Amino acid sequence: MSLSGRLRERAAGVWERELAHPFVQGLGDGTLDEARFRVWLRQDYLFLVEYARVVALAAARAEDLESMGRFAELLQSTLRSEMDLHRRYAAQFGLSADDLEAAVPQPATRAYTDFLVRTAYEGPLAAIVAALLPCAWGYGEIATRLAARADPPAADRYREWIRTYSSPEFAAYADWLRGLLDLLSESLSGAEERRLEEIFMTASEHEVRFWDMAWAGDGGANG
Repeated sequence: MSLSGRLRERAAGVWERELAHPFVQGLGDGTLDEARFRVWLRQDYLFLVEYARVVALAAARAEDLESMGRFAELLQSTLRSEMDLHRRYAAQFGLSADDLEAAVPQPATRAYTDFLVRTAYEGPLAAIVAALLPCAWGYGEIATRLAARADPPAADRYREWIRTYSSPEFAAYADWLRGLLDLLSESLSGAEERRLEEIFMTASEHEVRFWDMAWAGDGGANG
Protein backbone atom coordinates (compact mmCIF):
# COMPACT_ATOMS: atom_id res chain seq x y z
CA MET A 1 0.00 0.00 0.00
CA SER A 2 1.21 3.51 -0.79
CA LEU A 3 2.13 5.88 2.02
CA SER A 4 -0.92 8.05 1.34
CA GLY A 5 -3.12 4.95 1.50
CA ARG A 6 -1.60 3.93 4.83
CA LEU A 7 -2.06 7.43 6.20
CA ARG A 8 -5.72 7.48 5.17
CA GLU A 9 -6.23 4.13 6.84
CA ARG A 10 -4.49 5.33 10.00
CA ALA A 11 -6.66 8.47 10.13
CA ALA A 12 -9.96 6.70 9.37
CA GLY A 13 -11.39 7.26 12.85
CA VAL A 14 -10.57 10.97 12.85
CA TRP A 15 -12.04 11.46 9.38
CA GLU A 16 -15.24 9.64 10.36
CA ARG A 17 -15.59 12.14 13.21
CA GLU A 18 -15.38 14.89 10.61
CA LEU A 19 -18.03 13.30 8.40
CA ALA A 20 -20.36 12.79 11.37
CA HIS A 21 -19.78 16.29 12.74
CA PRO A 22 -23.01 18.27 13.23
CA PHE A 23 -21.57 21.19 11.24
CA VAL A 24 -20.84 18.93 8.27
CA GLN A 25 -24.19 17.16 8.55
CA GLY A 26 -25.90 20.56 8.69
CA LEU A 27 -24.19 21.57 5.46
CA GLY A 28 -25.57 18.46 3.81
CA ASP A 29 -29.19 18.75 4.92
CA GLY A 30 -29.37 22.54 4.98
CA THR A 31 -30.15 22.78 8.70
CA LEU A 32 -26.86 24.47 9.63
CA ASP A 33 -27.53 27.81 11.30
CA GLU A 34 -26.24 30.64 9.12
CA ALA A 35 -24.58 32.34 12.10
CA ARG A 36 -22.35 29.30 12.50
CA PHE A 37 -21.60 29.25 8.80
CA ARG A 38 -20.61 32.92 8.94
CA VAL A 39 -18.10 32.02 11.66
CA TRP A 40 -16.66 29.40 9.33
CA LEU A 41 -16.52 31.89 6.44
CA ARG A 42 -14.59 34.46 8.48
CA GLN A 43 -12.18 31.95 9.96
CA ASP A 44 -11.63 30.10 6.69
CA TYR A 45 -10.75 33.40 5.02
CA LEU A 46 -8.02 33.90 7.63
CA PHE A 47 -6.96 30.29 7.12
CA LEU A 48 -6.59 30.86 3.36
CA VAL A 49 -4.21 33.78 3.96
CA GLU A 50 -1.84 31.57 5.96
CA TYR A 51 -2.45 28.63 3.62
CA ALA A 52 -1.12 30.78 0.79
CA ARG A 53 2.09 31.35 2.76
CA VAL A 54 2.51 27.60 3.17
CA VAL A 55 1.98 27.00 -0.55
CA ALA A 56 4.57 29.67 -1.34
CA LEU A 57 7.06 27.89 0.91
CA ALA A 58 6.21 24.60 -0.79
CA ALA A 59 7.08 26.16 -4.15
CA ALA A 60 10.41 27.30 -2.70
CA ARG A 61 11.13 23.82 -1.31
CA ALA A 62 10.31 21.99 -4.55
CA GLU A 63 13.33 20.43 -6.24
CA ASP A 64 11.88 20.06 -9.74
CA LEU A 65 10.36 22.65 -12.02
CA GLU A 66 7.09 20.79 -12.50
CA SER A 67 6.32 20.71 -8.77
CA MET A 68 7.51 24.28 -8.36
CA GLY A 69 5.19 25.35 -11.16
CA ARG A 70 2.20 23.47 -9.75
CA PHE A 71 2.62 25.09 -6.35
CA ALA A 72 3.11 28.49 -7.96
CA GLU A 73 -0.14 27.99 -9.90
CA LEU A 74 -1.88 26.94 -6.69
CA LEU A 75 -0.58 30.05 -4.94
CA GLN A 76 -1.94 32.29 -7.68
CA SER A 77 -5.24 30.41 -7.71
CA THR A 78 -5.58 30.75 -3.94
CA LEU A 79 -4.75 34.45 -3.82
CA ARG A 80 -6.77 35.42 -6.89
CA SER A 81 -9.55 32.97 -7.67
CA GLU A 82 -10.28 31.13 -4.42
CA MET A 83 -10.19 34.15 -2.13
CA ASP A 84 -12.28 36.16 -4.58
CA LEU A 85 -14.78 33.30 -4.74
CA HIS A 86 -14.78 33.21 -0.94
CA ARG A 87 -15.59 36.95 -0.81
CA ARG A 88 -18.45 36.55 -3.27
CA TYR A 89 -19.82 33.57 -1.40
CA ALA A 90 -19.54 35.41 1.94
CA ALA A 91 -21.53 38.30 0.44
CA GLN A 92 -24.44 35.92 -0.08
CA PHE A 93 -24.49 35.44 3.70
CA GLY A 94 -24.28 39.14 4.51
CA LEU A 95 -20.52 39.45 4.99
CA SER A 96 -18.56 42.15 3.19
CA ALA A 97 -14.88 42.01 2.24
CA ASP A 98 -14.25 44.40 5.15
CA ASP A 99 -15.99 41.95 7.51
CA LEU A 100 -13.64 39.20 6.39
CA GLU A 101 -10.56 41.39 6.70
CA ALA A 102 -11.59 42.55 10.19
CA ALA A 103 -12.03 39.02 11.54
CA VAL A 104 -9.81 37.96 14.44
CA PRO A 105 -8.45 34.40 14.39
CA GLN A 106 -9.97 32.15 17.01
CA PRO A 107 -7.63 29.83 18.96
CA ALA A 108 -8.39 26.81 16.75
CA THR A 109 -7.62 28.81 13.62
CA ARG A 110 -4.41 30.19 15.09
CA ALA A 111 -3.29 26.75 16.29
CA TYR A 112 -3.93 25.16 12.89
CA THR A 113 -2.25 27.86 10.82
CA ASP A 114 0.70 28.12 13.21
CA PHE A 115 1.19 24.37 12.84
CA LEU A 116 1.09 24.59 9.03
CA VAL A 117 3.46 27.55 8.79
CA ARG A 118 5.90 26.04 11.31
CA THR A 119 5.90 22.73 9.43
CA ALA A 120 6.55 24.57 6.16
CA TYR A 121 9.47 26.53 7.60
CA GLU A 122 11.08 23.60 9.41
CA GLY A 123 10.41 20.60 7.24
CA PRO A 124 11.19 19.30 3.77
CA LEU A 125 8.60 19.36 0.99
CA ALA A 126 7.22 15.95 1.99
CA ALA A 127 6.34 17.35 5.43
CA ILE A 128 4.51 20.31 3.87
CA VAL A 129 2.51 18.00 1.59
CA ALA A 130 1.63 15.73 4.53
CA ALA A 131 0.36 18.78 6.44
CA LEU A 132 -1.71 20.12 3.52
CA LEU A 133 -3.22 16.81 2.44
CA PRO A 134 -5.87 16.31 5.16
CA CYS A 135 -7.51 19.61 4.22
CA ALA A 136 -7.58 19.01 0.46
CA TRP A 137 -8.38 15.31 0.60
CA GLY A 138 -10.76 15.60 3.54
CA TYR A 139 -12.87 18.41 2.08
CA GLY A 140 -13.13 16.48 -1.16
CA GLU A 141 -14.36 13.35 0.62
CA ILE A 142 -16.85 15.30 2.72
CA ALA A 143 -18.31 17.22 -0.21
CA THR A 144 -18.48 14.14 -2.44
CA ARG A 145 -20.44 12.23 0.19
CA LEU A 146 -22.77 15.18 0.76
CA ALA A 147 -23.29 15.61 -2.98
CA ALA A 148 -24.42 11.99 -3.28
CA ARG A 149 -27.23 12.42 -0.76
CA ALA A 150 -30.83 13.16 -1.70
CA ASP A 151 -31.32 16.23 0.46
CA PRO A 152 -34.38 18.42 1.02
CA PRO A 153 -34.71 21.85 -0.65
CA ALA A 154 -33.36 23.45 2.54
CA ALA A 155 -29.90 22.18 1.57
CA ASP A 156 -29.80 24.49 -1.44
CA ARG A 157 -28.25 27.36 0.53
CA TYR A 158 -25.04 25.33 0.96
CA ARG A 159 -25.16 23.66 -2.45
CA GLU A 160 -22.43 25.92 -3.86
CA TRP A 161 -20.07 24.92 -1.03
CA ILE A 162 -20.71 21.25 -1.81
CA ARG A 163 -20.23 21.77 -5.56
CA THR A 164 -16.97 23.64 -5.05
CA TYR A 165 -15.30 20.95 -2.96
CA SER A 166 -16.74 17.98 -4.88
CA SER A 167 -15.66 19.38 -8.25
CA PRO A 168 -13.30 17.45 -10.55
CA GLU A 169 -10.80 20.32 -10.29
CA PHE A 170 -10.62 20.07 -6.51
CA ALA A 171 -10.37 16.27 -6.70
CA ALA A 172 -7.48 16.59 -9.17
CA TYR A 173 -5.61 18.82 -6.71
CA ALA A 174 -5.98 16.27 -3.90
CA ASP A 175 -4.95 13.46 -6.27
CA TRP A 176 -1.84 15.38 -7.25
CA LEU A 177 -0.88 15.99 -3.63
CA ARG A 178 -1.31 12.30 -2.82
CA GLY A 179 0.82 11.28 -5.78
CA LEU A 180 3.49 13.80 -4.87
CA LEU A 181 3.62 12.56 -1.28
CA ASP A 182 3.97 8.96 -2.43
CA LEU A 183 6.75 9.95 -4.83
CA LEU A 184 8.62 11.97 -2.22
CA SER A 185 8.38 9.14 0.32
CA GLU A 186 9.96 6.47 -1.88
CA SER A 187 13.45 6.93 -0.46
CA LEU A 188 12.55 7.85 3.11
CA SER A 189 13.59 5.90 6.18
CA GLY A 190 11.08 4.38 8.58
CA ALA A 191 11.66 7.20 11.04
CA GLU A 192 11.03 9.81 8.35
CA GLU A 193 7.80 8.10 7.31
CA ARG A 194 6.66 8.02 10.93
CA ARG A 195 7.27 11.77 11.12
CA LEU A 196 5.05 12.29 8.08
CA GLU A 197 2.37 10.16 9.72
CA GLU A 198 2.57 12.31 12.84
CA ILE A 199 2.18 15.47 10.75
CA PHE A 200 -0.74 14.00 8.79
CA MET A 201 -2.54 12.92 11.96
CA THR A 202 -1.98 16.28 13.64
CA ALA A 203 -3.39 18.14 10.64
CA SER A 204 -6.39 15.78 10.61
CA GLU A 205 -7.09 16.56 14.27
CA HIS A 206 -6.84 20.27 13.51
CA GLU A 207 -9.50 19.80 10.83
CA VAL A 208 -11.91 18.40 13.44
CA ARG A 209 -11.13 21.26 15.81
CA PHE A 210 -11.82 23.76 13.04
CA TRP A 211 -15.35 22.30 12.64
CA ASP A 212 -15.73 22.34 16.43
CA MET A 213 -14.77 26.01 16.50
CA ALA A 214 -17.24 26.99 13.79
CA TRP A 215 -20.02 24.96 15.43
CA ALA A 216 -19.42 26.60 18.83
CA GLY A 217 -18.79 30.11 17.47
CA ASP A 218 -21.05 32.97 18.53
CA GLY A 219 -21.36 34.45 15.02
CA GLY A 220 -20.10 37.84 16.18
CA ALA A 221 -18.11 40.28 14.06
CA ASN A 222 -14.84 38.80 15.20
CA GLY A 223 -16.03 35.20 14.89
